[in-house]
Amino acid sequence: MLILALLCCGVGCQRAPLPSYVERPKAIQQRNELKQQLLNLLPEQQRKSAAAEATWLADTAYKSAGAIARYNKPVFVNWLNNRLVNTRNHVRHRGLCWHYQHDLYRELRRRPLKYFRLGCCANDVGRAGEHHVVYLTGKHVRWPHVILLDAWWSNGRLQVDFTCDPDEWIDDAGTARKLAAVYPEGHQKPLEHWAMIRRSTRYRDYVYSHTPEAKNTPQWLYMQEQMKQGLQQRKGKVVDY
Repeated sequence: MLILALLCCGVGCQRAPLPSYVERPKAIQQRNELKQQLLNLLPEQQRKSAAAEATWLADTAYKSAGAIARYNKPVFVNWLNNRLVNTRNHVRHRGLCWHYQHDLYRELRRRPLKYFRLGCCANDVGRAGEHHVVYLTGKHVRWPHVILLDAWWSNGRLQVDFTCDPDEWIDDAGTARKLAAVYPEGHQKPLEHWAMIRRSTRYRDYVYSHTPEAKNTPQWLYMQEQMKQGLQQRKGKVVDY
């Protein structure tokens, strides 16, 4: 029990937040802070014009992070989700940090961006602690002057880091390009759409969901049913947050 308690101090040990979570005073304050920090990345003469876009990004990041977690139904400890996802019999279909990265990227691509840009980054690549998140920055601002957004760490309670240490993180432009092809700006893919599908029981046997290799695999068929059910429940709406 002591070991579990200590682990919980360092990683997410919570269930997915309720929709009302983002309307609490602390969450509203966090959304406003993210908006302001986004605007601070821009030249002063652009900030007034960019305010609506920054507001949308901040609100969508916090609201969609919770919705993503509610869909993925994480168990109490986030690293335990990883173990369940990576089992051969698919105890869980989703729950890895890069699942959350892809999903948050999907939600932040629902609107064309004029002043800001969205990217992907990672740390400890190829090691046991490998981790993947998305970032936001100004349209013409260069790495590493970005804001990191992590929907996985606290199971849908968005974690934001306003500084990026280039000794710890790498700009994963390749993943961002691939996800941009799946999710063009202004897309209408529903909340249940996945960028990648595991086509067999092998640990890393993932392919992009729009490729022929993904079609009619067990996970692809499961995703299709999930999208159908979600759209029916929302009466045709692609999201409900």
